[in-house]
Amino acid sequence: MADDLRGRQGSNPGSNQGEYVTVEIYDQLYHLSGQDTEHIRELAACVDAKMRAVAARGKTADSLRVAVLAALNLADELSQATSADVRLGHARAASLRLLLDEVLEAGTDNRVGRGRDADVS
Repeated sequence: MADDLRGRQGSNPGSNQGEYVTVEIYDQLYHLSGQDTEHIRELAACVDAKMRAVAARGKTADSLRVAVLAALNLADELSQATSADVRLGHARAASLRLLLDEVLEAGTDNRVGRGRDADVS
């Protein structure tokens, strides 16, 4: 993500980093650069919403503390989504293994059956 999204201060004016976009997060303006400015706006809106939700639940007005708690919430959501994807992948793989076993057993049974027929004749 750091390579895709940069603040104006850390960028090299001669490099091809994409377009600049100004976003507002928790009443602060940020001038960012990236290839997909609409995606940057969506990410900024997500961060802003998470920060406002944390601030509404908490008793702190310190924006740094709100930002850290929002980041922890977003990291937890990402971790849960990643874990869910992995569990889904494992379940799918187990299902495919069972299906493959059934197909292989059916193929073995057919070969054995033909072998018996051949022996009987």
